[in-house]
Amino acid sequence: MKTNSCLERPSIIFVIVLFSLLFSPIFSLVNFREENETTMAGNKSKNMKLINDRLRKINKPFVKSIKSPDGDIIDCVLFHLQPAFDLPELKNKITVMVQPELPKEQDHKTGTNPEIKQLWNLKGESCPNGTIPIKRTSADNILRTNSIPKLGKKYSRKDTQPTPGHEHSIGYIREGEFYGAKAILNVWKPNVTGLDFSLSQIWVVADVPTRPINTIEVGWHVYPNANSDNLPRLFALWTPDGYRSGCYNMLCPGFVQTNSKVCLGASIKPISTYNGKQYEIALLIWKDPNSKDWWLRVGTEVIGFWPAELFTDLHDHANRIDYGGEVYSATYSGTHTSTQMGSGHFQDEGYKKAAFASNLEMVDQDNYLREVSNLNIFVEKPNCYGINNGHSDAWGNYIFFGGPGYNPNCL
Repeated sequence: MKTNSCLERPSIIFVIVLFSLLFSPIFSLVNFREENETTMAGNKSKNMKLINDRLRKINKPFVKSIKSPDGDIIDCVLFHLQPAFDLPELKNKITVMVQPELPKEQDHKTGTNPEIKQLWNLKGESCPNGTIPIKRTSADNILRTNSIPKLGKKYSRKDTQPTPGHEHSIGYIREGEFYGAKAILNVWKPNVTGLDFSLSQIWVVADVPTRPINTIEVGWHVYPNANSDNLPRLFALWTPDGYRSGCYNMLCPGFVQTNSKVCLGASIKPISTYNGKQYEIALLIWKDPNSKDWWLRVGTEVIGFWPAELFTDLHDHANRIDYGGEVYSATYSGTHTSTQMGSGHFQDEGYKKAAFASNLEMVDQDNYLREVSNLNIFVEKPNCYGINNGHSDAWGNYIFFGGPGYNPNCL
């Protein structure tokens, strides 16, 4: 009996050890999953708190909201509550507001300023006097950026890590002191894939080689990742430091809007059709000789201004003006993107078929609009997107630009 008891005891111990080896990993895995799920839930809760905090800063109290047919919500915000006045150094702009001095046209030019039409107010909706329209930002808009600090930022073409994703078709002027720029752009709805964007715009730039770039950019873009759709939208962008700060539209304090009829970030409608009717917007950026602030006019509507205090080198004047198109492909992988620029057709197809920027002018130090001289053109990959330029009595200096992107000659 004693011998049998001794033999049974190791067997019992073996069974206990085997049981613990077989089942303890399961218990550990369950515990790990529970801890991981708790951590993930905590991180998600923390992220949503950060998102909501950001939304409270951007989306201001409103006296009226307008639901646009494209799904946008446009809030009518009292002038003094807009984001710009979150900056203490700009609060004095509330009480010392004066109308800017418009640039003077040349004697022989009558000037053309086609009006912009936007979907949110196409049926007569409007914001009350004393308010400004601001496109409401949603949590989805922030989540699409994958980073709260990136909301409203543009990918730089100079001051961040170089990327082959940027391509331009532009006319430009250099070597001078410029106090503004004007152009008329026709509006299209290019096909944009993935995280890409496609735009047509004016750049007013202070580019000093040893310092970060200062720029004001205004035009229309199609940017699905930022806007959740493929509609062409009016935009305005600024940065004093190579795109590290500053932002699109009203997504951070900076731009001071004074107009109740035009909404930055809202969609444009109607748009041009291939070989059909062309719809245009006239854009003017200029430095008011009295306040020294940089003002924006769209059509005949003065929209607002960027206070001079926002900038360093652009505080005084620009040294470069660009007009034209840009495509950015965030998912460049060796094969060229099929995102279109402009109408998606090459510049040689001309009027009604290609994108254009016409009546290219600059503002001189005496606040006169002048036709640009010594206009140069530039394109990175002419088989993907192209450009040409010309001059006529009706259009002054102009460019045609654009293209389909990926094609048999652009791989």
